[in-house]
Amino acid sequence: MLAKDDFLKLLITQLQNQDPLNPMEGTEFATQLAQFSSVEQLANINETLTDSVTVNQLMTQSIGNSLATTMIGKDIKATGDSFTLSAGNSIDLGYTLGDDAATVTVKITDAAGSVVRTMTINNADKGDGTVTWDGLNDNGSRMPDGTYSFSVSAVDSAGTTVDSSSYITGTISAVRFTTSGTVFIVDGVEIPISQILEILNGKDNG
Repeated sequence: MLAKDDFLKLLITQLQNQDPLNPMEGTEFATQLAQFSSVEQLANINETLTDSVTVNQLMTQSIGNSLATTMIGKDIKATGDSFTLSAGNSIDLGYTLGDDAATVTVKITDAAGSVVRTMTINNADKGDGTVTWDGLNDNGSRMPDGTYSFSVSAVDSAGTTVDSSSYITGTISAVRFTTSGTVFIVDGVEIPISQILEILNGKDNG
């Protein structure tokens, strides 16, 4: 698209190079001036709209960042499968089932990708459920503090796979603003705001 300066240069060049014996008619010149005026108005409108959008984006980001800090101390439920084991604590791991399941299998994996604990829940109902990991491996030994992940699978009484997914719960301890967006720190793990499913009722939520 021609900018207004480009359009004006084009018009001046056209006037400078017109045939003296066949000059541009007044009506044609007036038409081109009107076109230039329209181009200039559109350029000004576009510039104004661009400035307005930029201001709105900055304002929205500022408001979002301010609101995000009010989430510190809140208990949340979020999609995800990573968590931190620390101070000898046990931890609740969440899962969601699309239907009733005869068997739900939860596998805990360490940072190296090795399965350290497998837990089974029998006759689990459709919907949300939790299983508590005591921090021990399958041999009964305490696992070191660190970051772990878990996976969930389920089958019904006929052995058919039941839709399942994992989720985590925890308390937001900090907010971090990154180039890719806002993330919340929950038990040492970064949780993007898009992964938060629910703000849970807790002591800090009134």
